[in-house]
Amino acid sequence: MAQLYFKYGAMNSGKSIEILKVAHNYEEQKKHVLIFTSAVDDRDEVGYVSSRIGLRRKAIPVYDDTDICDIVRRHGQPVSCVLVDEVQFLSKEQIVQLTRIVDELNIPVMGFGLKNDFRNELFEGSKYMLLYADKIEEMKTICWFCERKATMNLRVDEHGKPVYTGEQIQIGGNDSYYPVCRRCHAHPNL
Repeated sequence: MAQLYFKYGAMNSGKSIEILKVAHNYEEQKKHVLIFTSAVDDRDEVGYVSSRIGLRRKAIPVYDDTDICDIVRRHGQPVSCVLVDEVQFLSKEQIVQLTRIVDELNIPVMGFGLKNDFRNELFEGSKYMLLYADKIEEMKTICWFCERKATMNLRVDEHGKPVYTGEQIQIGGNDSYYPVCRRCHAHPNL
């Protein structure tokens, strides 16, 4: 029976490398996967899943008007699994499309992404993944400043100073965000 999985974690928790690993495992068994990623994340070019350790793979970009379920339904060959990177940037409607892939097409869907933003607010896609997912798994990493588990993302400006206000979405990597624990989010040791 297919299920909807939400695998979330702070920055640097290995989400993108995990999606590439899962795809490899399916394909090694001659099973076909479709990989999607939000078109919002253009750090390494739109339509690519890229890990910090250098692995990279083409994916289907998801724009505001993309109907993911329709793409899967119309795909020319049987799909064994649908993988979605940067799922936090998807809309509620697109998360519902993922549930339809599971419920109507009986294809498992794994969404990978951040749960909360730098203000510690839920992203829209994450909120609805938490509501609709059959299985939820935290991918863990350690705080940038101490040995605790990182559960938040600290945004920093170009001078390395913490930022707690602003637009929810600002694409960036280690130059803009640190994975941090709750204590270090409130009182970073910069």
